[in-house]
Amino acid sequence: MITVLDLYHVLTAVVPLYVAMTLAYASVRWWRIFSPDQCSGINRFVALFAVPLLSFHFISTNNPFAMNLRFLAADSLQKLIVLALLALWCRLSRRGSLDWLITLFSLSTLPNTLVMGIPLLRGMYGADSGSLMVQIVVLQCIIWYTLMLFLFEYRGARLLVMEQFPDTAASIVSFRVDSDVVSLAGGAGGVAELQAEAEVGEDGRMRVTVRKSTSSRSEAACSHSHSHSQNMQPRVSNLSGVEIYSLQSSRNPTPRGSSFNHAEFFNIVGNGGAKQGDEEKGGHSPQPVVGKRKDLHMFVWSSSASPVSERAAAAAAGAVHVFGSAGADHGDAKGAQAYDEYSFGNKNEKDGHGPTLSKLGSNSTAQLRPKDDGEERPAAMPPASVMTRLILIMVWRKLIRNPNTYSSLLGIIWSLVSYRWGIEMPAIIARSISILSDAGLGMAMFSLGLFMALQPRIIACGNSVASFAMAVRFLMGPAVMAAASIAVGLRGVLLHIAIVQAALPQGIVPFVFAKEYNVHPDILSTAVIFGMLIALPITLVYYILLGL
Repeated sequence: MITVLDLYHVLTAVVPLYVAMTLAYASVRWWRIFSPDQCSGINRFVALFAVPLLSFHFISTNNPFAMNLRFLAADSLQKLIVLALLALWCRLSRRGSLDWLITLFSLSTLPNTLVMGIPLLRGMYGADSGSLMVQIVVLQCIIWYTLMLFLFEYRGARLLVMEQFPDTAASIVSFRVDSDVVSLAGGAGGVAELQAEAEVGEDGRMRVTVRKSTSSRSEAACSHSHSHSQNMQPRVSNLSGVEIYSLQSSRNPTPRGSSFNHAEFFNIVGNGGAKQGDEEKGGHSPQPVVGKRKDLHMFVWSSSASPVSERAAAAAAGAVHVFGSAGADHGDAKGAQAYDEYSFGNKNEKDGHGPTLSKLGSNSTAQLRPKDDGEERPAAMPPASVMTRLILIMVWRKLIRNPNTYSSLLGIIWSLVSYRWGIEMPAIIARSISILSDAGLGMAMFSLGLFMALQPRIIACGNSVASFAMAVRFLMGPAVMAAASIAVGLRGVLLHIAIVQAALPQGIVPFVFAKEYNVHPDILSTAVIFGMLIALPITLVYYILLGL
């Protein structure tokens, strides 16, 4: 039976975290103490030092030889069940998609265990439950966040292949990605554009090189040169595993110069479907994609979703005509996306079914693809081994740029050594780490409060979608966890801990991924902010009901 004293212990453990979050929110929204640039600096400190050292502290002090394998099996089974059900839904339903699979998987299985779970569960069930939460954190950092990255990069790879090589993808035998490209979403923070160049061998096989476009390189250089003299708008960096802020989620991006490559555009369409040889005789440079194909494909790949730059690019190309558009506010309850379509005439295509250049609103991607009687033809994919290698390369690049990767691995290594041979960390090193890790929880909550204050709306995705997201987060997740825990034989207090930890607020890292890859970031933002506000009463209800 839960007593008043038990509730007091829980509130004692959790309320100070909400105090830090509220102070940060008030400092920006009401008192105007911190500017957006200063908030960016605070969040970067949290990303680089406080959270990684906090992770290292918890993981390194956890005994890996005394982990509760049944509890971990229940947690893993929950995630596998959800993933299997979502994959089946995507397979059988027309409404299913990879985007929704990723979003619903995040909402239902990836709670904020490190920041909220450890202090909350310790207050409810004692120190042993905190150790169980650390074990969950280890699995999240090593397995499930890596799986999320894999899914996001798989999505990016599919879009790149389908849009750049809709008819010849099956002929691709290798990908080479330049070292400065860290994501198939378009680079660090999704602000850089990518271009793909293919070399066609005598056997008809294609070897593709992915690199940042020339225009994006120039834009990055200009931004860097002016960063010391101008007040630049902060952007999320490629430390995507830990940064928990976004200063561009209002979708009011700063206008920037067009990245549309006019020379390449007119090389393709300027002569009304002329042959490659005629273009070269006319003095135009040869195209990156070389072969005997009659149609050449190009794309402008941008995750920054800047309507100003996209329309400027379209207006700058005289052969491009806007013939349809539909706009929607970012915060609309229906979650509508903006779509713009562009087409250009081709003298050899009198029937009107020639190539069209269209922009997908869900990922701010422009593509050039042929249409067949108004319907899109299914595109073949490169061999599975080629796609897998490309995705693994990109996931590896993301992981090695994430400070939490190193802190987690070092924490596991030290815990194995320490508990195997009874070696204690030198006091001078332990004290140096603890002085920052002790402040890690408070700084993480303070940073979350800054993030909340910088958002234009707490419920960014609309009330109906927010209600659905909260139901998935606080009802579906605990229900599947309860079923998985019972299936593996958890009973009593362990079962209660498993269910309550599944009802924690939304994890922050999945939101950062969603923002970077532009996959329902408004839904994840709402889940983080609004979920944090209602998480305490909801978890208390679970705690009381399970204790009856």
